[in-house]
Amino acid sequence: MPLPHEPHDVVRPHDEVYGRSLPFGDRPVLLLIDLMRAYFEPGAELYMGSRACLESAARVLSAARTAGVPVIHTRVAFGPGGVDGGLFFRKVAPLRHLVGDGPLGELMPEVAPRDGELVIVKQYASSFFGTTLASTLTASRADTLVIAGVSTSGCVRATAVDSVQHGFVPVVVRQAVGDRDDRPHEASLFDIQAKYGEVWDEAAVVARF
Repeated sequence: MPLPHEPHDVVRPHDEVYGRSLPFGDRPVLLLIDLMRAYFEPGAELYMGSRACLESAARVLSAARTAGVPVIHTRVAFGPGGVDGGLFFRKVAPLRHLVGDGPLGELMPEVAPRDGELVIVKQYASSFFGTTLASTLTASRADTLVIAGVSTSGCVRATAVDSVQHGFVPVVVRQAVGDRDDRPHEASLFDIQAKYGEVWDEAAVVARF
């Protein structure tokens, strides 16, 4: 309902409506989403044409390891014929290259997991859907999920939304996420900051670690 003496057709400024922020907690976990060859190998259908987000993610990863922040990686792999991919597999044609453990599903060497770092294999956009991520974070008493990886409008956004829905503050590292098109990339970052979590610059995240 409109406030007293306020015209019915007033549209409040966006920052006034969505201007709140969530705190970066004391028990963060770094999540690196799907930094696989499929996105960085020239000629691959999902090739993004830039390694900038990978290079940023590698710097954030190094800072997290130095600070003792737990690290989790995800990658995508499907069973024979994409049997476990459902409608998502049917909708997104390039996913056929991620059946089994082929070379395009390999994590890039710049962010290769170390011993003791969990690697979650997923089939859908959100890193939470159909995986043990939520229970793993809960068991470790994490309060903040720092997110890097690809793609901003797909798996990063879906994971950020599910993160806040599971009770973990999502902090997306602006320079450490990427997409094939700047338009959905920027729109997704705008929307995440407005409604679901926080978008921080790389330098601020590294300093916070």
